Amino acid sequence: MKKFLDEDFMLNSQSAAILYHEYAEKMPIIDFHNHLEPQEIYEDKQFSDISDLWLGGDHYKWRLMRAFGVPEEQITGNADPYEKFLAFAKMMPYTIGNPVFHWTHMELTRYFGITDLLSEKTAARIYAECNEMLKSAEFSVRNLLLRMNVKALCTTDDPTSDLKYHLAMRDEGFSIKVLPTFRPERAMAIEKPDFVDYISKLALSAGLAKIENIIDLEKALLNRIEFFAAAGCRISDHSLDAELFSEASSAKADQALQKALRGESLSSTERRSYKGYLLSFLGKAYFDHDFIMQLHIGAIRNNSQRMYQLLGPDKGYDSMDDFNYAAQLSGLLNEYDLADKMPYTIIYCLNGKENDMLATMIANFQGGGVKGKLQLGSAWWFLDHKKGMLNQMEAFASNGLISTFVGMVTDSRSFLSFPRHEYFRRILCSFLGGLIDQGEYPADYEFVGGIVQDICYNNINKMMFKINKNDV
Repeated sequence: MKKFLDEDFMLNSQSAAILYHEYAEKMPIIDFHNHLEPQEIYEDKQFSDISDLWLGGDHYKWRLMRAFGVPEEQITGNADPYEKFLAFAKMMPYTIGNPVFHWTHMELTRYFGITDLLSEKTAARIYAECNEMLKSAEFSVRNLLLRMNVKALCTTDDPTSDLKYHLAMRDEGFSIKVLPTFRPERAMAIEKPDFVDYISKLALSAGLAKIENIIDLEKALLNRIEFFAAAGCRISDHSLDAELFSEASSAKADQALQKALRGESLSSTERRSYKGYLLSFLGKAYFDHDFIMQLHIGAIRNNSQRMYQLLGPDKGYDSMDDFNYAAQLSGLLNEYDLADKMPYTIIYCLNGKENDMLATMIANFQGGGVKGKLQLGSAWWFLDHKKGMLNQMEAFASNGLISTFVGMVTDSRSFLSFPRHEYFRRILCSFLGGLIDQGEYPADYEFVGGIVQDICYNNINKMMFKINKNDV
C-alpha cells in the first residue's frame, strides 16, 4: 500500500516515476492564466493570517464548506479568521476523493513543510505554525512565487486598465515576468446593464471623446491592444456563453451597438451578431499583434440569484453548462481561416463531454507550417482533477498531438495554488508512463521525457516568447 503524499504520489508505475523525477519535477513554471492581483505582487504583500491567504477568494473551498453545512458567516462573512480556518479544517477529512484534499496537503507541505493532516485536532497547531512562518520575509508574495520556480505569469486584465503595476515591475527588472492578459469581456457583454457606462470608460482610456458606432469601438479596442502589447502582453482571454458566434456584417453589429447605447433591449439574434462580429474582429487583431487567443467556453454563472444579490459574482455559484456550440465555433474559426489570420488559439471546455469535439475541431484548422497552433486547453475549473485531466489528455492524444500541448494553468486567485502544476505533472507522467507500461509506446525514457518537458514548460515558452508566424 502506498503512503499518502510520498515521493511517488499519483505516480502509478516505475515508468511514471522515471518521467516525473528525472524530467518533469524541476521544470520551471509559466502560469499563463490566473486571476492574481498585480498590485499585491508589485507591493510584495505579506499576508499575516493563513485564513486570508488560503481561504480568501477560493471558491473551490467555499463550495465544499457550504456542502458540509458551514454557515456563510464562516465562509465569506465576517467571522474571526481562526473560526473560518477551523471550519475548513473540520471539513477537510471528509473531502475524500476531491482534489482539494490533495491540494490542501500539497500546499501545507510544499510551502510550510507541514506534513500533518489537517483536521479539527490539528487545526490550532497548524494555524499557529503557518501564521508564525508568514511573519518571515520568505513568505512574501514574491518569494512564494520564486519558491515554486515561476518564470512568468499572466494576470487577467480589463482593456481599460492602466497596467501601472505591470509596467512598474517590468521597469524595476523583477525576475519573474508578470504580464497582462487582454480580456475584453465587458466590451463583449452588450446585454449587461452597465454596458453603456463601460463603453464610456473604454473611450476615455483610448483617448476618444466618445464611442458612437462600431468603427469607434474598433479604434478604441485596437488602441488598447497596442497599449497592452507595449506593456508585454502576449495573450488574450474570452469567457464565452451560448451566444458564442454568428456571422455578421459590420452594419449589423453597428445597429446592435447603437441600440444598446440608446438603452434599448436587443434580441438574441442582435446580441449574437454583435458578439460574433466583435470576436471575429478581435481574433484577427490578435493575429496581427501576435497575441495568443484563449477561449474559455461553457460556464453558467451566478445560478443562485439570491446569493448573487447578497455576495456578488465569483463567490462559488457557477457551474458547467451543457449547450452545444460546435457549429458556432466552427464558424468563428473559419472566419479567421478565410482571412488567413488564425491566431495561436487555446480552447478550454468546462463540460467533459466536449473534449473529443474540441480535439477534432482544432484539427480542422491546424497547418500553415506552424506546430501546435491550435490547442485543447488543460482541464479547466470543474475538470482540473485526476479524472478530468486524464480525459483531456486522452482526447488530445487520441485525436491530435499531445506532444504539442502547452500544459497547465492555475486559473486561481490564490498565491498558494502553484503546486497544482506539480499535481498536473504527476498525472501527465502517469498517463504517458502507462502507455509505456502497456506496450503502447517504446520505453525510450529520454525521448518521452523530452515530450514531458515540452508539455510542462518548453511548448508554452516557445509559443509566448519566441512566437513567429513561420515557426515550425
